[in-house]
Amino acid sequence: MSDTTATEESLSGKTIKQIADEIGVSKTAVRKQIANLGLQSSLRKTGNQFAITSQQETLILQAFSEKTQTKTENQPETKSETENQVSVLVSVLESTINTLREQLIAKDEQIEQLNFRIADLTSALLESQKATQAAQQTAQAAQALHAGTMQARLSDGSERKRGFFARLFGKQDGNQHNSDIDV
Repeated sequence: MSDTTATEESLSGKTIKQIADEIGVSKTAVRKQIANLGLQSSLRKTGNQFAITSQQETLILQAFSEKTQTKTENQPETKSETENQVSVLVSVLESTINTLREQLIAKDEQIEQLNFRIADLTSALLESQKATQAAQQTAQAAQALHAGTMQARLSDGSERKRGFFARLFGKQDGNQHNSDIDV
């Protein structure tokens, strides 16, 4: 019967709020103490509350009583713990800063390479534009020369349209150039 009573007592357990009210601390303080003692995984949840067994309650109460007794003694330990946490945090931040610096250096190199590419492409584009302008000027000069040649031919009358039969039978300028007739 004593085993059944112990089992019922451990199953019924107190809540975090009940223990906090008994000790006179906040529920958060009790939760932190549970975490410090490593009891979180062994807590049993009933509904939306954690049921704390009598053994767990005893451990929590002992932890709080030790904490209040050695509060003045723990202050230097707390400072050393705080200093240790700060030094860990500083080392993590320094590591992060070094990583970010390396990334920044890599990005600066990438930007420099892109600037060189842009400069090369810009100079190639300018050369292409100059070549296109030169080709356009040459084409305009050739057009002007051809237009001048055509204008000269039309003005002296040497280029007159000849009909199909005239070209076929060799008739030129309306006169027949037949060697048989001239004799």
